[in-house]
Amino acid sequence: MPDFPDPESRNALAEDCRRCPALAECRERIAWGNGPADASLVVVGEAPAAGDPDADRWRGGNLTGLAYTSRRSGRKIREVVADAGYAGDAYYTNAVKCFPADPADPGDNREPTTEERANCRSYLVEEIEAVGPTAVLATGKHATKSVLAVEGRELEGFLDSVLEPVGCERLGTTLVPLVHPSYQEVWIGRLGYSRAEYVEAIRETVAAVDRADGDSGVFDG
Repeated sequence: MPDFPDPESRNALAEDCRRCPALAECRERIAWGNGPADASLVVVGEAPAAGDPDADRWRGGNLTGLAYTSRRSGRKIREVVADAGYAGDAYYTNAVKCFPADPADPGDNREPTTEERANCRSYLVEEIEAVGPTAVLATGKHATKSVLAVEGRELEGFLDSVLEPVGCERLGTTLVPLVHPSYQEVWIGRLGYSRAEYVEAIRETVAAVDRADGDSGVFDG
């Protein structure tokens, strides 16, 4: 099991945020990014889920205030990143920091709206620029779209983009899309990987980005 993040690493970029009234109304806490301020990787999810108040520590970002701390997705992606060689060297955040409750089922989440993603984008940019990572690992289609939106680009065919590096000039880093951890058992198999092969592919891709970046800081591929 991966280590639970140090609460002291919680990077609260605002004391409070009410840019999105609907999210401010339904959230418990803002799930801010966390991890080393000089990490080699920034891992970006879509948004926190409602969370599990009965869990021991891994209750989810909506309850802990720390991105990617759920029992399922949080532990899974942290374990994958650790197995790829970046334990303690990754900063975790979400494209949208607050739990987007589904009005039809407040305990479930909906997709954040285009406006909500845009409202939160400046926080994501601030985090990535401050950390200055070798690569940004975006987990899933929506997180990938959020990072590309900073560059004024659109996503064309998510599965074809997995583990395909994209240079991000504005952010000064390289985007590497990954499958969402909640569905990784299904999708990595469909992509032709075992879990061990998928982890190794992440390791090799980030290493290739690091080698190719050189002094430019942006993968040209």
